[in-house]
Amino acid sequence: MSSSNEELIAYLRKLTPQVDLTVGEQPPEPPDYRILIAGRPTETLLDASPRLETLLIPYAGLPKSTGELLSNRPHLRVHNIHHNAAAAAELAMALLLSAAKCIVPLDRSLRAGDWTPRYEPNQSVLLGGGRALILGFGAIGSKIARGCLGLGMEVTAIRRRPQQAPGLPEDVQILGPDQLHEALKQTDALFGALPLTPKTENLIGEEELRLLPANAVVVNVGRGPVINQKALFESLHTRAIRAAGLDVWYNYPREVEARTNTPPADFPFGQLDNVVLSPHRGGALGVDASERLRMEALADTLNCAARGEALPHPVDVAEGY
Repeated sequence: MSSSNEELIAYLRKLTPQVDLTVGEQPPEPPDYRILIAGRPTETLLDASPRLETLLIPYAGLPKSTGELLSNRPHLRVHNIHHNAAAAAELAMALLLSAAKCIVPLDRSLRAGDWTPRYEPNQSVLLGGGRALILGFGAIGSKIARGCLGLGMEVTAIRRRPQQAPGLPEDVQILGPDQLHEALKQTDALFGALPLTPKTENLIGEEELRLLPANAVVVNVGRGPVINQKALFESLHTRAIRAAGLDVWYNYPREVEARTNTPPADFPFGQLDNVVLSPHRGGALGVDASERLRMEALADTLNCAARGEALPHPVDVAEGY
């Protein structure tokens, strides 16, 4: 495992008393580890131990460079963790409610002392009794589903393997990718909770957005390019759909100096009153809380291995997640 935070490592050791944990950027001597914890491991770390069975990525997702290295090592099992799933799902619900209830423009008007919106036709969307469609029914998507159920919505999810799985909410209709277009026609709130892969890029484009009802709200906390940015902007600009709450984007700052002047997309989403913008903070918590949750999730996985149990959250390297 690669880390220099002694306090966090001590916490992880406390949570995994049956695990022999070695920390460092280079293989230990002798290199006999069975599990390697690394997001972007070197070839040296992947090849040094003849006993290596599992790569444990200490966050959600599979970095492209890591996937390329693993493509030549099919014997390795890959797992990741989802320590920030609850935080991301909570932000998804916040974006849904903010967009559906027009919170941002109403807040802006009242800050200026303008009560006019109170006396105009109400533009907010009633979510209770509507249907949510969740793209990606993993750790984040399943928590979003519970939030939507709590609002009194019916919930449908698109999952690459559409069978029900242990731990997922049972009051959710699970469909396969081939049923996406039909499901969109009955969707009042569309959630993106997918990673970006060749199969998911531009999954939602002009045709898919056109299938949504006019009152639909779109929320994306997965990856920006899963929804085509031009199609999404035009749908919002023309009010073909009601609103959107977006935490993931198309352009990101490449240097520190660019953090104050980088538009998040090639289209001016910030000029639209029916969009709530968030700077990719879905899984963010205070640093201490986030890292402790990460250690606890790693410990759960390592303790499963120590007990000889199946590890949670397997990653399909060919699929990219």
